[in-house]
Amino acid sequence: MSESFKYDGQKGHGGEVHQTPEAADQIMTTAQGCPVHDDQNSLKAGKHGPTLLEDHIMREKIFHFDHERIPERVVHARGYGAHGYFETYDNFSDLTCADLFQRKGEQTPVFTRFSTVAGNMGSPDVARDVRGFAVKFYTKEGNWDLVGNNIPVFFIQDAMKFPDLIHAAKQEPDRGFPQAQTAHDNFWDFASLSPESVHMLMWAMSDRAIPRSYRFMEGFGVHTFKFVNSAGEEKYVKFHWKPKSGLQSVVWNEALKINGADPDFHRRDLWNAIESGDYPEWELGVQVFDQSFADQFEFDVFDSTKLIPEEQVPVQKIGKMVLNRMVDNFFAETEQVAFCTQNIVPGIDFTPDPLLQGRNFSYLDTQTKRLGGPNFTHIPINAPQCPMRHFQQDGHMAMHNPKGRVNYEPNSWPRDEYNPRACPAHGYKSSSEAIEGDKLRYRSETFADHYSQALQFYKSQTPVEQLHIQDAFVFELSKVQTPAIRERVVSHLLNVDEALAKGVAEGLGLTTLPQKAEAAMETRTDLKPSDALSIIKNAPESFKGRKLGIFCCDGADDDVLESLINSIRAEGAMVEIVAPTIYGITTRDGKRIEGQQKIDGGPSVLYDAVALVLAKEKADEVAAIPQAKDFVTDAHAHSKFIIYNEEAMPLIKEANLEDKMDAGYLSTLKADSDAIVRQLRALRFWER
Repeated sequence: MSESFKYDGQKGHGGEVHQTPEAADQIMTTAQGCPVHDDQNSLKAGKHGPTLLEDHIMREKIFHFDHERIPERVVHARGYGAHGYFETYDNFSDLTCADLFQRKGEQTPVFTRFSTVAGNMGSPDVARDVRGFAVKFYTKEGNWDLVGNNIPVFFIQDAMKFPDLIHAAKQEPDRGFPQAQTAHDNFWDFASLSPESVHMLMWAMSDRAIPRSYRFMEGFGVHTFKFVNSAGEEKYVKFHWKPKSGLQSVVWNEALKINGADPDFHRRDLWNAIESGDYPEWELGVQVFDQSFADQFEFDVFDSTKLIPEEQVPVQKIGKMVLNRMVDNFFAETEQVAFCTQNIVPGIDFTPDPLLQGRNFSYLDTQTKRLGGPNFTHIPINAPQCPMRHFQQDGHMAMHNPKGRVNYEPNSWPRDEYNPRACPAHGYKSSSEAIEGDKLRYRSETFADHYSQALQFYKSQTPVEQLHIQDAFVFELSKVQTPAIRERVVSHLLNVDEALAKGVAEGLGLTTLPQKAEAAMETRTDLKPSDALSIIKNAPESFKGRKLGIFCCDGADDDVLESLINSIRAEGAMVEIVAPTIYGITTRDGKRIEGQQKIDGGPSVLYDAVALVLAKEKADEVAAIPQAKDFVTDAHAHSKFIIYNEEAMPLIKEANLEDKMDAGYLSTLKADSDAIVRQLRALRFWER
């Protein structure tokens, strides 16, 4: 660029712009690179005249704005992603020849996207919903997409039913609501007519569907896949992501209030964690088993409505994923990333799971539709980070085509990097499998048990979690207007657990129980509970990564605040100061502490535990603030630990909680801050 086009930001007489060499990288240009003189005013015929058609700068700007949006995903539209790496723990060549598992300590770049399933892009984060957990591994032998959920089973067994499931779960087409929730007639009508969904319904009504954070939830590959080693030996495998920070969810009333206070709660949590250097980590585990196990297992391992309990096939940890970098641009990366279950690498293969087979067909169509054509792999977030050599060419938005004269195969031209050949020795080979049978539409009789694992899941929960499941069924079904649909759901629950069914029926006000739904196979009662299926049983033994909200006011005790903040940070947790105003407070010793939240914008639902550090001279004034009372009463109702100093008692009394104080109230007079933090590691005081 010549110096005459370089802008120093200063205007001379008559509005002309002086240029300097130093500011070359600051000049605004059009998409064609033309420097822009004025980005605020359109070109007019006279000071008050009409806009001229020749204003190519405005035309380009408006044109691009008009075309900014691409079709949102039909499902998993509400998502958030981050970059990181996967590090393998050892050489696992005995299990698989997949390149990323061959060398101990090797790091493979990844991009991970978390999402809700049913809600649109603008829906709230903490809706009751399944969460997508999709990881793109940029391996040396191509991209591997492990596209899963935070729940190990699914609603349906065959992909033929997927459009119906999603149509039923989305907002009803005549009225366009409700969004991001299944509490309506269409979904429960479909579910009540699909007994195969019952196991998944138990998970969806559990606390798994309202996670506290992406960082504190598990991920699952859902389907059974295959590992194949270099000798051609095959094993079946199920994939698990285990969060190193442990499992944690919110309670339903809390979720409702979080969505009002911060609909971006999960996004903000992931952003803040990574930006602060508290990088989330998950360990990748595999359940590996052979055909003999599959033959003797109680259920069909290709049935996506079933899981394999970890007590029967332990999860072997083979590596860890660390997310350590947020995207540079949300649209370019998180919104344009294209996951496809068909994207696998040598050493990994599919199984006959009919839901997986349908996903392999569907995802490529979906990404082609969303991203405008077959060249979505040219978008940087989707491009492999290993060499690509093929004869695919042209199409919409082709960023690069093969070089040279050769664009077909076989050909007789010399072989080079622009004239590749298939490699029988190292190329991808599908595992061999003998298949024989008639062509027919059929559901295997081995898929017919719809209730036994639903009962196993329910028995595996703590009493608190079982109550939450019951309450969730009551809440959802209370939004269903058709009595027959509500009764059909209860009829299915009678095949799971009679006490659960009766509790739901009572919550709905049913005077008589319906007949038990006809079952293709009788519910097994001999399946043992699995502790791995419970969140509370797998809670962390640390407060690390959690957040304490400290509500304080002018005159607060410096020693109490400093000690508490230091102990929380030493634990690896976060602190936010909530104050009567966003200005913050001035402590007893005159120290100014800036507020991160104003009390009416920082409710206790945003925190894992709360502290009340008030001053005697301000206690009555603070106790009169309605939002301050809500701060305490919500924390109490949600079974959170409440730290308090004696000066906070007027607020506790004003909230009518003095007689309800229990061992979940932690006095700063009775224990030092380190001892208090040790109690916070339990996360909730469920005894309340």
